[in-house]
Amino acid sequence: MTAPAIDDAQLQQLESKYDPEMRFRPVTAGAATFVGTLLIVLSLFHYYTAGFGLLQEITHRGVHLAFVLGLIFLVFPQRHALLERPAEHRWYAPGSIPWFDWLLALGIAASVLYVPWIFDDLAFRVGNPSLTDVVMGSILIIALLEATRRSMGWPLPVIAIVFMVYALAGPHFPGLLKHAGATWSQLVNHQYLTSQGIYGVAVGVVATYVFHFVLFGVLATRIGLGQLFLDVASAIAGRFAGGPAKVSVFGSAMFGMLSGSSVANAVTVGSLTIPAMIRVGYKREFAGAVEAASSTGGQITPPVLGAAAFLMIEFLSVPYQTIIAAAAVPAFMHFFGVFMQVHFEAKRFGLRGLTPEEMPRLRESFIARWPTLIPLVLLVGILVSGRTPYLAAFTGISSCAIVGVVTRVKGNTAVNWGLLAVLHALLVVLVFGGIENETVKLAIFGAGLVVAFAGVKAFGIQGRIGLGVLVEAFGTGAKYALAVGAAAATVGIVIGVVTLTGVGFKLSTIITGAAQAVAGGVGGFLPAALVDPKSLTLLVALAMTGVVCILLGAGIPTTANYIIMVTVAAPTLVLLGVEPLVAHFFVFYYGVLADITPPVALAAYAAAGMAGSDPFKTGNTAFRLGLAKALVPFVFVFSPALLIVTKGFTLYDFTVTFAGCVLGITMLAAALSKFFLVEMKRWEQLLCIAAALLMIAPGLASTLAGLVMVLPVLARQLKDWRRAQPVPAR
Repeated sequence: MTAPAIDDAQLQQLESKYDPEMRFRPVTAGAATFVGTLLIVLSLFHYYTAGFGLLQEITHRGVHLAFVLGLIFLVFPQRHALLERPAEHRWYAPGSIPWFDWLLALGIAASVLYVPWIFDDLAFRVGNPSLTDVVMGSILIIALLEATRRSMGWPLPVIAIVFMVYALAGPHFPGLLKHAGATWSQLVNHQYLTSQGIYGVAVGVVATYVFHFVLFGVLATRIGLGQLFLDVASAIAGRFAGGPAKVSVFGSAMFGMLSGSSVANAVTVGSLTIPAMIRVGYKREFAGAVEAASSTGGQITPPVLGAAAFLMIEFLSVPYQTIIAAAAVPAFMHFFGVFMQVHFEAKRFGLRGLTPEEMPRLRESFIARWPTLIPLVLLVGILVSGRTPYLAAFTGISSCAIVGVVTRVKGNTAVNWGLLAVLHALLVVLVFGGIENETVKLAIFGAGLVVAFAGVKAFGIQGRIGLGVLVEAFGTGAKYALAVGAAAATVGIVIGVVTLTGVGFKLSTIITGAAQAVAGGVGGFLPAALVDPKSLTLLVALAMTGVVCILLGAGIPTTANYIIMVTVAAPTLVLLGVEPLVAHFFVFYYGVLADITPPVALAAYAAAGMAGSDPFKTGNTAFRLGLAKALVPFVFVFSPALLIVTKGFTLYDFTVTFAGCVLGITMLAAALSKFFLVEMKRWEQLLCIAAALLMIAPGLASTLAGLVMVLPVLARQLKDWRRAQPVPAR
């Protein structure tokens, strides 16, 4: 048997319940058809441009934003209380959508498309906007803030407003923060008519990369790839002590390759693993926390890293291969840390694994679902080959559609395999054939459609998914992208103010000065031989940056958090000698931590809802389980070799740092779980924590010192463990 199949409709209900970015207003049938059509058109636009060529940059971003922001006013109500009202057509609310929301949708779409429309004259307008330019830009800025508030709450709009106030009131600020100031017209000009503001890199990455991978993740899940991952995880880890929790760790790690959303990961994997964890004896808070901590790992797991991989490509101008290579070891450390705490918890309470009847038969599952691996293999292969990410996504999406429509879960015939081979051959020619002529490419694509539909109809093929599910997946993928699209545009306002006022450099100077002052105060209490002022200053700056990342991430998505911190905080770390790639990974990892850090821990709250546990306790436990994710960023700042592709990499540094991290995380997990071989005493916990911090700290000397420190604990644990073993019968 296999694990219970993932029910797509049920998962969407759970996501809409626990993820505020997926709570859409009820509308009448006519309005639902209209909105659904727009969502599908939005997905088809991105799918087409990914495969057949992007539009002019400003036009592509404009079309994307016009759809995304306009749709937000149609699907998100003004107040959350309105979500409970039944859909009802009224004269002032056609389709159950108030008239002012229809007007806002049209107004924001028009203001977005105005810039591509005047593109030929744009060079003459920048710096000297007309009254119409200012009016249209003002409409966009104000409506954008409202769209972001509706789709994801107040925190990000408030941050953007604070930055705009700073731009306008520059002469009134004290000290380093003082600047010449800007008029409203100048601010609108910079935010609206240049590529440094709303139409900047954040929107560009979402419109050309992120949207496509969100759509790929939805389709891959629909055809059964997520289910295959869960079956593999169950077969690998299910039979061991505390099996369901270990399945949660492995399953979330693999599912994270498809989904960059912590909440989506928690809901999908947790719907199967959380009840199983509770059934074998885990406390409800712990069961929810395991899933939450594991699910946040999806955002740091190659190949997608949420959206961060593609943002890093843009910001750092490095190849994709560099990003995923750098992400591999830290992601492993996160999941290893969660796994070890799960293991020690299971051993402490004597929790069982899954029985053979509860576990899937991997051979049967693989035979039924191995074709679902084809899209992922193609996608990763194209990414690693150096081709564009959006072309990789186009290939992956196309392959998902082929696998879903022409193959069955069971009972595939030669016709199914023949269609699968022919359609993928046409896809390979389209992608790798070096064809530049768009007409020829469209002809090949059209031929594929004809072959697919003719074959399905002629042989009566019932695939894994029907055409209706395929169309629904395109609509759902667009829904997932609405909130992140609004967030990217609003973050553009923050970036625009930074580039307009130069506040980024000023903040870097302030943070560096504060770190030096704190480091100087702390250093006064430490022996001079142990204190390196430069390293101590960096350590304080890292701690300050990490706290800000977590606080900022408590109210905004990881992608938006990362972009803001890269703009504001990462330059500080670079000034202190941190390599840019390392600085970017540091702020990204700490932004992800917000998903399991109370009081606003979305992944923990979603998992707690499914576990029936207290959300705050679940969040605290999830943070404890994810402590490796909090410590490892400090390690790779001081020992960049852990990221493999950094400058000055040596195998010796990597080996010492890697081994120290593994040993330290194991000891820390034992201390936090109060168990190693037997129950730990308080002194053993404290000694293990101190030893773990020494082991994790880069350097052979500190690792050996930690090992020596932990020897008394190991000796006592081994002695009591042997004493507890049953005496063999004579």
